[in-house]
Amino acid sequence: MTRRNPGRYLAPLALVAVIVATAVVVRTGIGTHHPAATTGTTGFVSTRRVIPKKRFYVVRAGDSLSIISVKTGVSVGQLEALNPSVDPNALQTGQRLKLR
Repeated sequence: MTRRNPGRYLAPLALVAVIVATAVVVRTGIGTHHPAATTGTTGFVSTRRVIPKKRFYVVRAGDSLSIISVKTGVSVGQLEALNPSVDPNALQTGQRLKLR
């Protein structure tokens, strides 16, 4: 009686495991990140207040308050309140904005 190669059975099992793991990651949204929301184990998005780690943000070319808000997790209204002397329509590259 000839001995069978165990790799012949392990390769299809490994392929099935990779497919199942990929399906789980895609379905639960693991690896996706949004500054203002997190995905729980149920797959539903729950909004939480994200406290920025940095105290200041340096404006880059092409930035607007809404873009800065998305990047930092601070609302546009809060950015305006923390920086009352800043004109939202005339942001300058290199300008520092308070985040908290």
